[in-house]
Amino acid sequence: MESALIFLGTGVWGTVPSMRCLIDPSDPPCLVCTQSLSLPPHLNPNYRCNTSLLIDYYSQSDATHKYILIDAGKTFRETVLRWFVFHHIPRIDSILLTHEHADAVLGLDDIRAVQPFSPTNDIDPTPIYLTQHSMDSMEKVFPYLVQKKHKEGQEIRRVAQCCWNIIADDCNLPFSASGLKFIPLPVMHGEDYICLGFLFGEKDRVAYISDVSRIPASTEYVISKSGAGQLDLLILDTLKKTGSHNVHFCLPQALETVKRLCPKQTLLIGMTHEFDHHKDNEFLMDWSRREGLLVQLAHDGLRVPINL
Repeated sequence: MESALIFLGTGVWGTVPSMRCLIDPSDPPCLVCTQSLSLPPHLNPNYRCNTSLLIDYYSQSDATHKYILIDAGKTFRETVLRWFVFHHIPRIDSILLTHEHADAVLGLDDIRAVQPFSPTNDIDPTPIYLTQHSMDSMEKVFPYLVQKKHKEGQEIRRVAQCCWNIIADDCNLPFSASGLKFIPLPVMHGEDYICLGFLFGEKDRVAYISDVSRIPASTEYVISKSGAGQLDLLILDTLKKTGSHNVHFCLPQALETVKRLCPKQTLLIGMTHEFDHHKDNEFLMDWSRREGLLVQLAHDGLRVPINL
């Protein structure tokens, strides 16, 4: 009878293993990617699907579990088959979208597979929370999921039933999904693009930021120990081990951010095949001891109990 976070995906747009590493291997071959040829995904912490988080929220008020999904990317179906079954997740009650890129939304068509069956689509729609910018994109990418009225003579086809809810990219305008309060965390995903992270949890404060190249000062204040209060858990984008990137944090920027925000614990996501889970967690363990801040790499299928 507890809440938990389940990491459905901790990888990048192209996932890990990299297709290029397997069809056109380097010399010597990439050890992280070739490991996937001998180790099944559920036993391989270096097997990474598109970044996605499932919040298993146990509501004390009515003693029920609510299942809140953040992002449904290209690998959504794969993560359902692997991790919903493993963790006994029976459904999805609501969905939050960080942005409208392919690795965050292209699994929305498969939502119908986790909804009750109805040949006439006569079911309660799944609430989806997204910005107006993302909504404009959904109307173009998934018009059949947005369309409400059938034209005369148009056949009824079974599709996912969605209820679209527009949220603001503003820390001062919270919203609720399945009874849990969320605060939008607008961040830059490249200097020309605003992506959302989310802050949630009344007891344990959790911030989820999956795609970020810069955190504006107004957002940083909300999640900083020296600002609105210390986070119990920060989940943060980390694309590569070294250098920098124009639309994502790499490890140096992520660690500098951790030092500024001072959360109690940080789990890194969004990794490429540059990261070896075990070896790089050893490095992060040494860094954590040195800095007095706990940082680790997350992995697909990880379940973290949390007090929301």
